[in-house]
Amino acid sequence: MKPIRICLVGATGLVGSRMIEKAVMRPDLRLIGVARREVALPPGARMEMLIADPDNWGDAIAAANAKVLVCALGTTFAKADRDEATFRAVDQDLVLACARHAKAAGIGHMILVSSVGADRASRSFYLRVKGETEDALAKVGLARLDILRPGLIRGPRQERRLGERIAMLASPLTDLLFHGGLRRYRSTRADTLAEAVFALAREKAAGRFVHEYDAIRYAIRRARG
Repeated sequence: MKPIRICLVGATGLVGSRMIEKAVMRPDLRLIGVARREVALPPGARMEMLIADPDNWGDAIAAANAKVLVCALGTTFAKADRDEATFRAVDQDLVLACARHAKAAGIGHMILVSSVGADRASRSFYLRVKGETEDALAKVGLARLDILRPGLIRGPRQERRLGERIAMLASPLTDLLFHGGLRRYRSTRADTLAEAVFALAREKAAGRFVHEYDAIRYAIRRARG
């Protein structure tokens, strides 16, 4: 099977780093990362890292010669010093720029890691920006757009605030409280998201697809046959 070439932006984050780990010894995948700084690669990793300032990511995305663009970019409102413009610059402007660069480079498929509750009408600034970004991406003109909307993402982070640590510890219990329509708010392991991304990267149907808790897992099961 010819390896599928995946251009990854957001390689330094939790989901991106788990994708790199899980791609080791996967001959069916070829990751090409685009980042603004060097990334420590795990033993056995066979991938390219293209280092460039975000202003030049268009050239890097084109050089990746990929079939799929995976965008795992993201910050938090707190890390942006609660400055709306700073937050939008990453979670909206840079995400949209990458999508347009992919379109210009002939990449027809994008997979975005967004957030459960993303809605342009949300009262939450964070979720409102996520929703606005999703809607804007749908207008870029890509043949296929997959949007993953996980709840709390579980996994080893270099930095984690006290509230996040508490939520991580409580998630096995709190997840049990989410039934029916609330299941989408259950937490998801970063490893599971990485597997779902790899599964969706081989999908061929055109359109816009949103994947929440159950759909993320279904994508993995479908790929396994």
